[in-house]
Amino acid sequence: MTQKSVEFYNGNTIPALGLGTFRVENNDECTEAVKHAIISGYRHIDTAQTYHNEEKVGQGIKEGLEVSGLNRKDLFVTTKLWMSDYGSENVQDAYEASLKRLGLEYVDLYLIHWPGQDEHLIAETWKAMEQLYNDGKVKNIGVSNFHVHHLESLLQVASIKPVINQIECHPYLTQKELRTYLEAQKIVAQSWSPLMNGQILEDETVKTIADELGKTPAQIIIRWNIDESIVVIPKSVTPSRIEENLNVFDFELTSEQLSRLNALNKDGRIGPDPETFTGN
Repeated sequence: MTQKSVEFYNGNTIPALGLGTFRVENNDECTEAVKHAIISGYRHIDTAQTYHNEEKVGQGIKEGLEVSGLNRKDLFVTTKLWMSDYGSENVQDAYEASLKRLGLEYVDLYLIHWPGQDEHLIAETWKAMEQLYNDGKVKNIGVSNFHVHHLESLLQVASIKPVINQIECHPYLTQKELRTYLEAQKIVAQSWSPLMNGQILEDETVKTIADELGKTPAQIIIRWNIDESIVVIPKSVTPSRIEENLNVFDFELTSEQLSRLNALNKDGRIGPDPETFTGN
């Protein structure tokens, strides 16, 4: 199965599909899910400080690499800085604490998790992220849940542009304006919770297109992301679904099918609105 990668403006690449671990408990089920994903062919694992599962994600990475015979460099690992550790004096310690929990010497991508309400604090935090990057401690740095105005504020003070913005994105929330801005800035778009906790899988249009192509609704949504040039990280702890979610590289959606899916947009969120979210 030939997987697809997306290139960052700095020349590094990220696999177009990864395993998300949001709301996965820090237990053996988490370890087994990550391990199974790697054995099944995933090369991209996403976690975060605030998911409180970095230890078991790291254990799954360790076991998955051992069983599959891969090296660390074959895998792309993302984690994220939580809002309680924003500020120049906290970033390095928080990053090193994440590395310790993961059992890794570096991650491939480190993200500011939410923009919050204080752009000066974000600017200060980003400078510390840039320092990690310049010191060679992390391969890439980016942001998550940033709207256009958050990015414009950041870019006024940044020496290094974020390589990616991880956002809630699915056919009910296509984020077209934001994605157009990201494309112009050469910042990659990545979607979290692409399956809307399963809600979108019941949509009649999605089910019809799945029937047309002999695929599952989940595969249609994942492929929509890939065909729209969005890096996607569906979450599952079920081995069969982990495999199903990866089995999306043997077909493409037609432009007409993509149009039907894009027409489902209703600007509907299942997660917090970055405009008002404070982390509490």
